Amino acid sequence: MKPKPDRQPDHRPGRAPKARSGRAGAVRLPFNERRAQILEVAAEFFAEHGLTAQTRQLADRCGISQRLLYRFFPTKEDLLREVYRNEILGAFNATWFVSLQDRSRPVAERLERFYADYLASTLTRKWLRLFLHVSLDETNLAPDYIAAIVTPLLEVIMRETAAEKGLSLPDSPDALRQMGWTLHGAISHYAMRLHLCQGSGCLPESRMIALNVRLFLSGFEDMLAAAQQD
Repeated sequence: MKPKPDRQPDHRPGRAPKARSGRAGAVRLPFNERRAQILEVAAEFFAEHGLTAQTRQLADRCGISQRLLYRFFPTKEDLLREVYRNEILGAFNATWFVSLQDRSRPVAERLERFYADYLASTLTRKWLRLFLHVSLDETNLAPDYIAAIVTPLLEVIMRETAAEKGLSLPDSPDALRQMGWTLHGAISHYAMRLHLCQGSGCLPESRMIALNVRLFLSGFEDMLAAAQQD
């Protein structure tokens, strides 16, 4: 059977020619561009509707068929892993570890600068919603993120603070990390109240960060003493 000839574009006044595609109204894009578009839409889609949302609805949102969606991501699990890698892991900047360990600057300055960047680029509404959905899912994605990103971050913060103050850290890794969470958790909770709970009366970010960093530093020695109690 001979293929049907391409339709000629409609050049009548006021009508733009339609691009050919696998679905009416969708623009045919190169493979990598279409894949990137699907990931961008999927991140917003799953952030709003949860990880149990149907891929058929996602395909409609992307303007493509579900069959075409599976050409790019053979299973929903493949798609979710890639969204996780791009949107959750990808939001973290590895150079933050370097700047946090720059002892030419006071640790308070380092912490305030880091958390300002972290709030702006990571603890966004989309990131928080995705992470909460991932946390409720029966996968290891959220624990993996904490183990790979947050735990090393807390250890750096604790080590740098102790070094500036000339103090020794507790032998217990659990106690060390719990102390780090007093700062990291406070700032993460602020972002949740701001973006997910429509929090009113929240301090401006710079003041909130300064408040929590100074509270952490001023109480650091007392926290060490409490952590080392039998």
